[in-house]
Amino acid sequence: MWAVETEELSRTFGNFTAVDRVSLKIRQGGIYGFLGPNGSGKSTTIRMLCGILEPSGGSGRIMGLDIVGQSEQIKANIGYMSQKFSLYNDLTVRENLEFYAGLYSLPLNIKNERIVEMIGMAGLTGRENELTGNLSGGWKQRLALGSSILHRPAILFLDEPTGGVDPKSRRMFWDIIYQLAAGGTTVMVTTHFMDEAEHCDEIGFIFEGKLIASDTPSGLKQSIPGRLLKISSTDPMEMMTELTRQGLPMLDVYAQGAAVHLRVAEADLPQYAKFQGKLIQPSLEDVFVHFVKQKRQEVAA
Repeated sequence: MWAVETEELSRTFGNFTAVDRVSLKIRQGGIYGFLGPNGSGKSTTIRMLCGILEPSGGSGRIMGLDIVGQSEQIKANIGYMSQKFSLYNDLTVRENLEFYAGLYSLPLNIKNERIVEMIGMAGLTGRENELTGNLSGGWKQRLALGSSILHRPAILFLDEPTGGVDPKSRRMFWDIIYQLAAGGTTVMVTTHFMDEAEHCDEIGFIFEGKLIASDTPSGLKQSIPGRLLKISSTDPMEMMTELTRQGLPMLDVYAQGAAVHLRVAEADLPQYAKFQGKLIQPSLEDVFVHFVKQKRQEVAA
């Protein structure tokens, strides 16, 4: 049985299609990264899977439970952390955890034990009576995570959990995610940080509501045809124009920071020797660029 399974899951708002026939399968006990730019449909998909938003079409199951007909049973067995963290700033750290423990109907003996455990996990031991509103973004983030897993859910949905926090807090947060996955929790996390996605067991790329690719990070990188050549330049756009002007054979070309990335067939590499480029392994950003262009070409055809 899959932890998460959807078939042509869709959601429209009037004439706008936010999620367009998304079909995916997520294994139990791993970390699935759901990547895409803002407005691509990540959050809408998560909200449908959590039973918060009803689909306009298609179907979905969480641990075998239907996301429409059995949404209340699903809610009792999942954890959900939204972009806004959903904490009460005028409550203390402990009071926030006690509030969520009440929502999950945890028995008193278990509740106190879990609250102490979550405070420790969040690194807030000794700050239990501090107002949540006084915490920095990173501390609030870990407290919100603790609130969402008090009941030890089988599946945890995290919607842009590291947005707006510093790099150190992001790393600490991901350390906790690894621990949860190692303990058997299935984690589905949305993000637009490509470096975070490198740490996922599997990745799905969503763009303009469509799932355009889904595989392991290594599988996605290996799926790109040709070799990737990086040519450093003080003016990448001018370099791209020059390469195009010379009519050199290439599969793709695009600017990437202070460099130009070229995908070239192996046999054509000698023609680029004069540019002193460097062969590199594709990053997930290169993968995303490839699949977005491929999807646009399919639509235009």
